[in-house]
Amino acid sequence: MAYQTIDGVRVWGRPDPGALSQAKTCSEYGNVVQTLLMADHHKGYSQPIGGVVAYDGQISPSGVGYDIACGNKAVRTNLLAADLLPRLSEAMDRIARHISFGVGRVNNEKVDHELFDDPDWAVYANVGRQEHDKLKALARDQLGTVGSGNHFVDLFEEVGTGRLWVGNHFGSRGFGHKTASGFLNLAAGRDFLASAPGEKMDQPPVLLDLASELGDMYYRAMKLAGRYAYAGRNYVIEQVLSLIGAEADFEVHNHHNYAWRETHNGKDTIVVRKGATPSAPGQLGFIGGSMGDISVIVRGRDTEENRESFYSTVHGAGRIMSRTQAAGKMNWKTRTRTGGQISVEQMRQAVRNFDVELRGAGTDESPFVYRKLQEVLDAHAETVEIVHVLKPIGVCMAGADEFDPYKD
Repeated sequence: MAYQTIDGVRVWGRPDPGALSQAKTCSEYGNVVQTLLMADHHKGYSQPIGGVVAYDGQISPSGVGYDIACGNKAVRTNLLAADLLPRLSEAMDRIARHISFGVGRVNNEKVDHELFDDPDWAVYANVGRQEHDKLKALARDQLGTVGSGNHFVDLFEEVGTGRLWVGNHFGSRGFGHKTASGFLNLAAGRDFLASAPGEKMDQPPVLLDLASELGDMYYRAMKLAGRYAYAGRNYVIEQVLSLIGAEADFEVHNHHNYAWRETHNGKDTIVVRKGATPSAPGQLGFIGGSMGDISVIVRGRDTEENRESFYSTVHGAGRIMSRTQAAGKMNWKTRTRTGGQISVEQMRQAVRNFDVELRGAGTDESPFVYRKLQEVLDAHAETVEIVHVLKPIGVCMAGADEFDPYKD
């Protein structure tokens, strides 16, 4: 087996002490079936990113995290990358202007969607009419916006075929964040819309019995946030296809911050994946690397090791440098940074060396802060196979000074 078991935690790749400590803490609370760390793991809030915890009859709002249903979508287009290269700079400018990037941004165009008639909005009405109305209005305003941090819209060239792909990465935006914080508030006996309670990174997981009223409400709200994230990623992909004059003939779409009802070893289980991609046999997933590295489409393998991973794999390359280490500390009064290890010129040179047309992004998202994707994929060679290798040719992200504390 390619993994090792450390204090009961199944670990792929090189163990990170901070993330391992968080995973051990998760394994000590509630009805845990198994705790695992994927090879791209690093510290997160309560449950580590790249962490998977399977429960018997319980769900963890802190495990799913603040960016509920963060995930990826990729589509293969009817164009070759070579068809777009002569107008790539113009295409990236149009994407940067047309798609809304950044914290708290609203869409340039209001998007109507059947999602807003979903009966699960009743969960928020049960909490309170004010809460329902505020969250629904926020969700309407932000549907189809991308956010900041490591969230992106990318154009790719498929290695070997030259086909042009479009991919994106983001979740349920402010609606998901307020849903997560609201249920963490309720679990602690506070009002749903209370201010942030000041949780600590290494605190134990918050657990809800799925059969309880609060657990059922959270599960329904999480699924609604999941449908919202799918709708947002679908909308953005359609917008980009329109902007570049392409059509899609193949797609891959998945969450990687979510909780699923699954059966493992004949037992019904709730599998909470934070920064981990589902990889059931035959299941496709889109896994993004850094702006100066490959991304891939993978397929889950029918192997013993994949079964022992609870059908889970990496969601990205995994950070090796914190945002503050890379970009420095931000003085919000002067809007200047000090102490960063990565300069803007270093980032731009690395991206130029990889022939990428970049819009937005800060040094905290530069290639230097991530592992090489192939390295973490190698650790999961027995759980997934690589189907398509995608090289970025255009990367669009929020501006350098956008800060989002709850991206994955």
